Order: sequence, then structure tokens, then C-alpha cells
Amino acid sequence: MLTVIVPCYNEAENLVALTQRLLKTLDSLPTESQIFFVNDGSTDQSLAIIKELAAQNNRIKYIALSRNFGQQVAFSAGINNSASSHATVLIDADLQDPPELIAELYQKWQEGYHVAYAQRTQRQGENGLKKITAYYFNRFLGKITNVPIPLDTGDYKIIDKKVADVLRLMPEQQKYLRGQVAWAGFRQTPVFYERNQRLAGSTHYTYRKMLRLAFDGITGFSNLPLKMATILGFWVSLASFFGIIYALYARFVSKNYVPGWTSLIIAVFFMGGVQLICLGIIGEYLGRLSENVRNRPLYVIAETNLTIE
Repeated sequence: MLTVIVPCYNEAENLVALTQRLLKTLDSLPTESQIFFVNDGSTDQSLAIIKELAAQNNRIKYIALSRNFGQQVAFSAGINNSASSHATVLIDADLQDPPELIAELYQKWQEGYHVAYAQRTQRQGENGLKKITAYYFNRFLGKITNVPIPLDTGDYKIIDKKVADVLRLMPEQQKYLRGQVAWAGFRQTPVFYERNQRLAGSTHYTYRKMLRLAFDGITGFSNLPLKMATILGFWVSLASFFGIIYALYARFVSKNYVPGWTSLIIAVFFMGGVQLICLGIIGEYLGRLSENVRNRPLYVIAETNLTIE
């Protein structure tokens, strides 16, 4: 069984065209298949359209989450509830990633690869700032993490049952699937493609959400920020030590000093800023630990047309 997991958040304008292209591609593959929509708290007609599509074709399954939990959690909800699948495809609903590429991803899986990820050669329909930030962030993350996260990739990929089973065992609340899939290991290979612009509507991935995803990726797969805080504290302490030596020399030896509070205020502000930065970094990690210790459910299912696995 091949399952295609599609998270949806206000994608009503794209769902019919997406489903038609998915079914056409899946019909060309020599395996049983199904489409698994995860409605992530949409406020438009997405859920109604999904239900209508499911009523017309019993290969279309869905779960509706009780609110918007985010794309990464929606993917995880689909993975958690498709344990019977031998292979799973992750794809967005905006049609920027062509469904026809699934045939090539599936071919790689048949060749024995446990993960075949779609790697972008071009990104159409995206502004320059988004392209630049994504380009440099991906390379920065690759430098500081201890797992080889592929460059210029998103979540569009096919994963083997073995990989999906590993993902189900990862309990963290802050999901960063491309990092988790890379961490799992196994045989992985790229499939190159050109990313299209959205068929309709506008992106729901705001810069705020991108920044949050970036924080999740960094804190989930690297301790470099904590190390940087330690190193920064060391160098500030060293600079302060030399500053104290100079102040004592100026006061008691050279007698060349001006009474006042300027240097004191500068030192206090500088040290206070460094301390707040370090506390903020530590707080990010502690906050994530706190969320995971609470052990709340990753998501809540409001309704579905399948038996929960």
C-alpha cells in the first residue's frame, strides 16, 4: 500500500485539481494506493470539499484536526495513522510540488532506497527575500547540525515503512521532519525537479512561521547556540578582566582618568545585553524541554473517515 499524505490549511481552491492529478499519477503505479488528507483546522471550505471527494472515491481518506496545529504536526498525524502503508509520500496541497514526480520517487523506492527526497533546482513564484533566506538557512543548518540534512529540500519525499516507524517513535512536540528523516539514516537519494508557483491562493507560511520552523530545526538538531552562549560569556569575561587591569593602571599608576559613570554604564549595558542573550538561548531549550515533559497529545482529531490505528 502506498499512502500520499496531504496536509491542508485553507486550500479549497487547489484540492480538486490536486486530487485529479494525484489519482492520475497513482493509477499509473503498480500498487494499491490511497490519498490521506489531514485538514489542519481550515477556516474555508477545505473540509467540505475533502468530504465530498472522499464520498466519490473510497481511496480518499481524511482526518480533521480540532484546530490549526501546523504543517509538521499535520504530516505527523498522517504518518501516525497510516501504519499499514509500505511506503508513504509527503506532499503539500498548493501544487508547487508536481504530483507527477511521485512516479519517479516510487521508482527510487522500488530500487531499494528507503527515502527519496525531491530536491529543488529552481523555485518559481517566490520572492527574492524568501529564496535568499531559505538558501542561506539551509546551508547554515547543514553546517551546525550533526546530521546530513539535504540542501534545497522541503517535505516532499517518499519514505519506507521502516523510516515511518522510526518517525512514530520520536516524541518531541517541535517537529522538524526533514531533520528527523535525515537523522533516521537508511539509504537516501535525491530526485531533482523544478518547483512551480502556487496554482491558486497565497502561501500560509509567513515569515513568523518560517522563523519558528528555523528555531525548531536549530534547537532540535544542534547545541551550537548553547555553546556560543558559553563561548561569548568566556570572551566577555576575558575582556572585562583586561578592562579591570586597565582601570586599575589608569587609577593608581598613570593617574590619567576622568571621574564619571560613562564607562560604568557602558559596561553594565554590555554585560546586561550578553546575559539576556544567553538567558534567551537557554530559555528556548528549556521551553522545548518543558513542552515535551508535559507529554500533551501532539494533535487532537475532531473527525475522520478511517479507523484510528
